[in-house]
Amino acid sequence: MKVDGETRSARKEREIIHAATVAFVSQGYDGTSMEEIATKAAVSKQTVYKHFVDKETLFGEVIRASAAQATEAFDAVAALLTEAEFMTGGLQKVARRFMSMLMDDERLKLRRLIIANADRMPQLGRDWYEKGFERMLASMATCFQQLTDRQLLRTPDAYLAASHFFGMLLWIPMNEAMFTGNTKPRSQAELERHADATVETFLIAYGEPAKPST
Repeated sequence: MKVDGETRSARKEREIIHAATVAFVSQGYDGTSMEEIATKAAVSKQTVYKHFVDKETLFGEVIRASAAQATEAFDAVAALLTEAEFMTGGLQKVARRFMSMLMDDERLKLRRLIIANADRMPQLGRDWYEKGFERMLASMATCFQQLTDRQLLRTPDAYLAASHFFGMLLWIPMNEAMFTGNTKPRSQAELERHADATVETFLIAYGEPAKPST
């Protein structure tokens, strides 16, 4: 049976993944039980096991779902970086939104969980990287190549340029959040100033070369 285009089974699975995300983020992987996830999802434990064979499988789905959501959100933002948007500060908007998205408290906590369990569940960390960050890099590289083709940027290696862009954006705030527990997160204004400074520096390195005077 479908409800609003979604089958009942698919909706139930989505609700379980959401409940599991809340549980894992608040209590960690080891501190979360399938029974607790079932309670949060308002289903029986048998229903949870019907959809997910064990806790590790469910944790993997949580990671993949989060990575997919982040990538879809970023792609929607990056798609706005047309020539016209770029000329009116579009790269600044992309940088600011990307910072806000990745510095989201729930996503930061999930990232810490993935790192903490990387040795015993290495494939989950690879899934997060490949389906999330690596795809965002590819998307940004495509945007930079298109802008280079229009002579609005000069990126001989668009993928490397995207790596530099994300590296400048994330190196300090992300590491700060990972190693300090984000107990005193940066304000939105601070994140925006950091994003703006990143864009300014990036354009000094990769901006359109000055046209020779006539």
